[in-house]
Amino acid sequence: MTDERTPPGMTETLAENIDRLTRRRREEKRDASISDRIADRVTGFTGSMLFVVIHLVLFGGWIVINLGWTPIPAFDESFVVLAMIASVEAIFLSTFVLISQNRMAEAADRRADLDLHINLLAEHELSKLAGLVARIAEHLDVAARSPDLDEIQEDVSPERVLDALRAKEEA
Repeated sequence: MTDERTPPGMTETLAENIDRLTRRRREEKRDASISDRIADRVTGFTGSMLFVVIHLVLFGGWIVINLGWTPIPAFDESFVVLAMIASVEAIFLSTFVLISQNRMAEAADRRADLDLHINLLAEHELSKLAGLVARIAEHLDVAARSPDLDEIQEDVSPERVLDALRAKEEA
């Protein structure tokens, strides 16, 4: 049974999970440190077309004026000051971007850990379910034996999988 908040074609459980995850992201955003919020705002602005337009106007105007193409007197004919401003700006902007990327990487790591835990739990539950189905088939005297079924009933060891992946990568 679904309620009016559940979109058509979606289970109530899935809709609740979406609500929980959305609420969690909002909480994480709200609870972010002031430095993280500043870095996100700066990074968000510097990744916008408005930022590009402002720089085109300011740097373009600076260059046009200092090339002597306007009646305004040149104030940086060698463009040393412009280069210094651009360099300092690049240092700060790259730092803000790195701060935001580090935070996003931490969030991605947490989501990956959650995915792994859920997948391992689902695999474990399916292994137990396969064993139960095999026992039911055996009890009902239904031929359900196959090498695949025996394999499905075994729990996967995440450590062995990671070790095998590492060994393949190093080979």
